[in-house]
Amino acid sequence: MKEEVQPMTSANVHELNELNFESLVLRASGLVLVDFTAQWCPPCRALSPVVARIAGETGGRVFVGSVDVDACPELGSRYRIRGLPTVVVFSAGQEIARRTGLTNENGLRALLSSPASHQEVATRASAQRNRVG
Repeated sequence: MKEEVQPMTSANVHELNELNFESLVLRASGLVLVDFTAQWCPPCRALSPVVARIAGETGGRVFVGSVDVDACPELGSRYRIRGLPTVVVFSAGQEIARRTGLTNENGLRALLSSPASHQEVATRASAQRNRVG
């Protein structure tokens, strides 16, 4: 009996690839969480619903995407993905935080609330206030 493969993306987790990575991740104005994953990876499959819950929780404040490293090996190589799953947080096109291996919701929340993430949010809020005034 063949195991049914569940999709690694959901309504709030966007599928990323070589064609859209630059526009959706590197040019994004806010925080971006990228889950580097693979269908064959049991810890990746276990993390997928956790990533989806975080994506729903952030209500669009954080863009959440998923890269299948088997389908997009160039992205895996470019971002030095050496183990799966690997979650990377980007801000202004730059990596600001990373975690490799299975984690839970609190681990992802901590990654998003790292000092670099807080600095990015404060800088963005300040820039928005300056534009309004």
